Amino acid sequence: MARQRVSVVTLGVGELERARRFYGAWGWVEREGSDEVVFFQLNGLVLALFPTAALADDQGRPVSELGTGAVALAQNFHTDAEVDERFHAALSAGARMLKRPAKALWGGYSGYVADPDGHVWELAVNPFWDLEDDGSVTIPDDSPAA
Repeated sequence: MARQRVSVVTLGVGELERARRFYGAWGWVEREGSDEVVFFQLNGLVLALFPTAALADDQGRPVSELGTGAVALAQNFHTDAEVDERFHAALSAGARMLKRPAKALWGGYSGYVADPDGHVWELAVNPFWDLEDDGSVTIPDDSPAA
């Protein structure tokens, strides 16, 4: 079994229904859910929305210890136009703009939004990685950093 993998990413959210509405308005399709948790099937992994208090309880620690993480989730796209479209769709769904998409110093194109709970999403084109239509990325063996 592969050791370098992620199966589920769980985002702690302040209000589950607000988060459910945001991701639905952004065009995401809920795969499974209840009044306690929402699941989205991604390309080979699952994104879960779980109330922050329930997440802390599940981990056996106080909510105050969860804090906020210095993490960004990313969606890669084939073109700058796709980034711009998804960026504006996120804003229309209720995201907060952090950084408008622009050419990046590393050679790509990217921008950042935050969902209503402050989870950061980078929307980007990385011309050095292989991108499949399902969103899967592969770092090629001949990548500049490989």
